[in-house]
Amino acid sequence: MAPMEKSDSYQYARDILQQTYGYSEFRPSQQAIIETAIDGEDCLVLMPTGGGKSLCYQIPALVREGMGLVVSPLIALMQDQVSALQQLGIHAGFWNSTLTREARAHLSRSIHNGQLQLLYIAPESLMQPHTLEWLKQCSLSLIAIDEAHCVSQWGHDFRQDYLLLHRLQEHFPSVPRMALTATANEQTQSDIINGLQLHKPKQFIQSFDRPNIRYWVENKTDAKKQLRRFLSNHQDSSGIVYCLSRKRVEAIASWLCGQGFNALPYHAGLDTGERANNQALFLREEKVIMVATVAFGMGIDKPDVRFVCHLDLPKSMEAYYQETGRAGRDGKAADAWMCYGLQDVVQLSQMIDNSQGDEQFKRHEKQKLDALLGWCEITQCRRQALLHYFNEDYPDQCNNCDTCLSPPETWDATVSAQKLLSCVYRTGQRFGITHVIDVLQGKSTDKVKQFRHEQLSTFGIGEDTAVQQWRSVTRQLMVNGFIYSNNQHYGAITLTEKARPLLRGDIQLQLRKETAKTSLTKKPKKQHRVSDGDRHLWDALRGCRQRLAQQQGVPPYVIFHDATLMEMMEYKPTDRQQLLTLNGIGENKMERYGQDFIEVIAEYI
Repeated sequence: MAPMEKSDSYQYARDILQQTYGYSEFRPSQQAIIETAIDGEDCLVLMPTGGGKSLCYQIPALVREGMGLVVSPLIALMQDQVSALQQLGIHAGFWNSTLTREARAHLSRSIHNGQLQLLYIAPESLMQPHTLEWLKQCSLSLIAIDEAHCVSQWGHDFRQDYLLLHRLQEHFPSVPRMALTATANEQTQSDIINGLQLHKPKQFIQSFDRPNIRYWVENKTDAKKQLRRFLSNHQDSSGIVYCLSRKRVEAIASWLCGQGFNALPYHAGLDTGERANNQALFLREEKVIMVATVAFGMGIDKPDVRFVCHLDLPKSMEAYYQETGRAGRDGKAADAWMCYGLQDVVQLSQMIDNSQGDEQFKRHEKQKLDALLGWCEITQCRRQALLHYFNEDYPDQCNNCDTCLSPPETWDATVSAQKLLSCVYRTGQRFGITHVIDVLQGKSTDKVKQFRHEQLSTFGIGEDTAVQQWRSVTRQLMVNGFIYSNNQHYGAITLTEKARPLLRGDIQLQLRKETAKTSLTKKPKKQHRVSDGDRHLWDALRGCRQRLAQQQGVPPYVIFHDATLMEMMEYKPTDRQQLLTLNGIGENKMERYGQDFIEVIAEYI
């Protein structure tokens, strides 16, 4: 078939849109992206989930002569993507490790006969030498690299196999390549272009805004109770609940089933067949809640996901944006709800410390975690701050997030912010926040002495403020754009132009007030004796434990150890959040036994 003129190719693309896909008009940027690919140029496409990325590579692959090759890390979803294309009358197939020998032979014949229009393939399969040699015998129209952020080692979803994809330029130099993702900051965008060795790519960066999603963040008190309250408005909806650990996934899924919801677990530790079955049920049925680790979700095409919940803090803003973006793909109203607590931060920090990355990687991951935590604590419109993180301006309040709909209590942090900014400046904008806080608090550490920072005018001016408060101020200054963490200089805190009017006193700064501590402060461990005044409470606590143990058919210590009862007696917690601060009480035991002991304690206060 003779090559078409440009104008004819563009018209053919519009015909495919209307006739094959059934849409009358392209969405913003789609037409320009498609025409770029038709012209044989490389491009980078950054488009939010639900924005129509798949059409951007499918249509030019159909217009250009040859077969379109789609690189995807999602073996489990290839069948669904191919099935959807086949429903449109498009000849598509997938090549991965799940194919039988007969299926491979049949697919190979279709490809060599020129019958296949689109082939989905996993990167580890594609980069096998025999696969590359085999594909060289085919005519390729386009190579689309989906979820391209996986190439970035600094991204939230790095995949080792993606590092080899730069070789595609060597093997198929005349085939245009299109890298697509929904989530990439400037660093990741640069990593994609360099890592894939795209040739002078045109960049199409759409708005990150998902106006139909309502963002809502709460401090974690009783996670299950908070989740149950949130779900009361989503009784008949499909959604995703993310948890940090596999054990928690299974516990929450089981608990939700007990609450009358159709909930399924999903994590990497499940049997492959069970994972595939649960994913299929979620994709094909209504009113299903998937409780999952981050192993679930990339590439999910289900349009009517009405909510995405996080019961634990995600690892980064990129991860949060990617995960919440799975809600409301159909453009209708959806919720992104999260509850977070200090224990999440501790757990994630420990995971980073125990990871196999080098110190630079760990430092980078902690900076990303701090940025997310700062976003959780902001007082202005969440959407503004979220988009600012991705270098996008959003001039007005969205009136579709918790800080717009229910403004938090704030405090005048102008002076504190000036102290911190001044200290950053006077230490040369060369140090991380830990050192800056040490100087503010007047600590004579080795590093302070080494750089003679005890001689600075800012040394000790913040000694009356706790480290946690300074870190909160820092995180909020960062998320509001007054400072940033310079990854090129080992995470040094650096001032932005926005800091100047604040330092001069031209503007006032209101920050979110730290949540009032309702939990009890633990005292140092020591030997306890039961006083005469507490004897009745002690006996009542032991009696309660004995009753519960008999009901469960277990020894009393399985319910709680004596040391835990001692702490109950000493601190006399009156609610679940306070009870959770005591040694030996986790969320599961809290859910099962907490209320019984709270009621006993209440009788003796």
